[in-house]
Amino acid sequence: MSLLDFIMVALLTIGVLSAGMAFAKQGKNMTSFFAAGGAVPWQTSGLSLFMSFFSAGTFVVWGSVAYLHGWVAISIQWTMALAGLLVGTCIAPRWHRTGSLTVAEYIDKRLGVHIQKAYTFLFLFISLFLTASFLYPVAKIVEVSTGLDLNLCIILLGAFCILYVSAGGLWAVVSTDVLQFIILMAAIIIVVPLSLERVDGLHALLSQLPDRYFQLTANEYPLLFILAFGLYNAIFLGGNWAYVQRFTCVRTTTDAKRVGWFFAALYFVSPILWMLPPMVYYLLNPSLGVMESEGAYLMMCKEVLPKGILGLMIGGMIFATTSAMNSKLNIASGVVTNDLYKRLYPHSSQRRLILVARLSTVAFGVISILIALLIQHMGGVVNVVISLAALTGVPLYLPVIWTLFSHRQTGTTILATTITTLVVNALFKFAVPALTGFTFSRTGEMVFGCALPIIMLAAFEVYFVLTGKTSNRYAEYAAWEQANNAKRNALTAQAQAEAKSENTYSKRIIGLGIFFIGLAIALLGLLSEGHTMLVTGTGACFMLIGVALTWSIKRNNEKKNLQ
Repeated sequence: MSLLDFIMVALLTIGVLSAGMAFAKQGKNMTSFFAAGGAVPWQTSGLSLFMSFFSAGTFVVWGSVAYLHGWVAISIQWTMALAGLLVGTCIAPRWHRTGSLTVAEYIDKRLGVHIQKAYTFLFLFISLFLTASFLYPVAKIVEVSTGLDLNLCIILLGAFCILYVSAGGLWAVVSTDVLQFIILMAAIIIVVPLSLERVDGLHALLSQLPDRYFQLTANEYPLLFILAFGLYNAIFLGGNWAYVQRFTCVRTTTDAKRVGWFFAALYFVSPILWMLPPMVYYLLNPSLGVMESEGAYLMMCKEVLPKGILGLMIGGMIFATTSAMNSKLNIASGVVTNDLYKRLYPHSSQRRLILVARLSTVAFGVISILIALLIQHMGGVVNVVISLAALTGVPLYLPVIWTLFSHRQTGTTILATTITTLVVNALFKFAVPALTGFTFSRTGEMVFGCALPIIMLAAFEVYFVLTGKTSNRYAEYAAWEQANNAKRNALTAQAQAEAKSENTYSKRIIGLGIFFIGLAIALLGLLSEGHTMLVTGTGACFMLIGVALTWSIKRNNEKKNLQ
């Protein structure tokens, strides 16, 4: 990386951090800090969900698959688009109708406090590893780019995330998610045409790649794996506590549906752009091994990007991953504060609860950093990500989703399903191979991890239907849900005004952020030795978008003042 690249990364870091810190005074209460007052526009929430689900792991994990196997990397990611359609249509509106601030609150009311405590500790424990798995790939990218020590990169990036999430809450997360999306898209718009130019265009690329690159599946990733992974994604997207937050922070159930559908649209188009550079790099250097291929995307960027723009690309990848980590930190803090601390100290002031939220963000972030430091000793990030998905995803999230649509399941059956399947999965992952030598293939691991909890829940459901039993807590829960929705719909005039004010403030920060991102890119284009028109033109387009957004906000405010 050149000096200009380092300057670009530093400027982007300062800009995103400043945008996040600008919300430090906005989170005045629990609903604002963790649900943004229920006033987030569905477009903003959809982008935030996309950026939270997506990370530099996309470039590292699936970039590696694209380099080694080709189009199958896109096939795998398209299952995420299908998951978004399913979740947006069926699951998102149901979550919104619960009116819960967190999933833990829903579990408490639907299944009981003891079940809620068990799930809370399970979620927090597993989330530590998930958060670390988001942090490690971006640290790896920074290491490859800068030559800095990997452990130092993990610590610095983790500290960066902790700082602005603990300051600004969900408004800071969703607003900076939009800015991070802009940075990432700007970088991809530039790197894709330059990569294709390096191999004489798209037609030359298609004619030179091996035939196996154009197969929808591969030996390591057969159709059964892709289908099981798609099911996992639907359950993970619809049940992960951080992602549920994106469906509940919007105003209406229709908006909640739109969040899922917007996510699906983004995930249908984006993987095609993301996976082209590592495929191109295969033609330039086909000798990378499995571990080395994790850096294929960045190696392609270093081949073609002019000075300064490489810094933009790295910045985009950094902030894409910090977005995902930030969501995990915010929801974990919400669970600790709202569902653990508040239960122990029910009369705590809002000021005390916000302080606890910020301190718990710091504590959770520090532990995640420590785990991320150990990932390189766990077989690499690809192994960690896929094993985590197979072992924990469906057992942890599907049982709770099931209760959204079933009035029969009880806390006992739900927790028994989760605990049993987690234990069985862990035995087959660790104990059985050591004792017998038998190990699941990657496909077998994913299929087994998805199938077992489905079979158990279906068996319980059939039993309850045949015996005519229903949960003895469901009637009480249904009354609470109805009252909760009535309370949300009857916000005071002051609460509505505060929510609208925060929404407008967020849009203003986003508009200014987009303008300055575009300005930085345009200036880099003028300073770059080649491809001036492409880079400067991209920057100018984003400057216009920022100006248009800021102007529309100003005009709307003027209209309101006249009224």
